[in-house]
Amino acid sequence: MIKKLMMGAAIALGMTAAAGAAQAAGDAAAGKDVFKECMACHTVEAGKNKVGPSLAGVVGRKAGSIDGFKYSKPMQEKAAAGFAWTADNLKAYVQAPKEIVPGGTMAYAGLKNVPKYKADADKAADDLIAFLAEQK
Repeated sequence: MIKKLMMGAAIALGMTAAAGAAQAAGDAAAGKDVFKECMACHTVEAGKNKVGPSLAGVVGRKAGSIDGFKYSKPMQEKAAAGFAWTADNLKAYVQAPKEIVPGGTMAYAGLKNVPKYKADADKAADDLIAFLAEQK
């Protein structure tokens, strides 16, 4: 009986997590617009860095892993600790870079409410990440 209850709870939790992930998924087309906030320093062209590293393939990538790009010491330390650009880490970073990598060199203050994208900061970040996830 307890085993059946535990299995049922695990299934329910899994379904809830899947529903949460589906809700958190952004709109890649809208994210392309949000990416305009990033274009001064980043590109999504693989192998092409600007002031910041290329964001091609960034979702799921280990931090500080673009060969030939000079990362700040704090970003190198994050990378050495195993930090990776999961969707959650990217979302937190684009909203408050200095909180996620204190002392990092990214000059961007963070994605705030952006009425021009018809979205609040959470939605805009989700959209941006959906767009970045498509950039290989």
